[in-house]
Amino acid sequence: MVCVLILAAAAGAVAAFLILRIWVVLRSRDFTPRESLSILVVAGSGGHTTEILRLLGSLSNAYSPRHYVIADTDEMSANKINSFELDRADRDPSNMYTKYYIHRIPRSREVRQSWLSTVFTTLHSMWLSFPLIHQVKPDLVLCNGPGTCVPICVSALLLGILGIKKVIIVYVESICRVETLSLSGKILFHLSDYFIVQWPALKEKYPKSVYLGRIV
Repeated sequence: MVCVLILAAAAGAVAAFLILRIWVVLRSRDFTPRESLSILVVAGSGGHTTEILRLLGSLSNAYSPRHYVIADTDEMSANKINSFELDRADRDPSNMYTKYYIHRIPRSREVRQSWLSTVFTTLHSMWLSFPLIHQVKPDLVLCNGPGTCVPICVSALLLGILGIKKVIIVYVESICRVETLSLSGKILFHLSDYFIVQWPALKEKYPKSVYLGRIV
């Protein structure tokens, strides 16, 4: 009798969880037509930021608001983003989709940092990334390889797993990667919705990737 009661209680708990999950998913959906698509862009130091801004420059202003995530010590990327957005606004001052925000999180890995300590810094970065993703709730995450993008993409994936919101993850491997993927690419190849490479050699090694030629 006790076992039957325990099984019934467990079944009831599972049913209640499923009902709650379905309610959350349905509540988070937007059934009305939308004029814009919220995008979160992960920028990295040096060439990563330059490449991602070139790619972003080819997208329409409908991708708005634009949220940028950079490492908390990366002032160079912040300056590049501000210049890019100011130039964009100058070219089309009448456009209403000009909002952008810059968010900062700790680096997952510093240059020459040991791999063992990287595990802890990545977990710390992820701990701060999820509240940011939950607050912003972007429709799309766009990244191209900096270590900062791993905790961001995992947090975005977790948002969908929890039934809060499905976030599309698009990863564009750096143009510098001709025959091998970056470490971030090797991780996010299995987590992204669209994985784009820019060289045919990578397409041959990773058939599930999308090859569009040089796009930056």
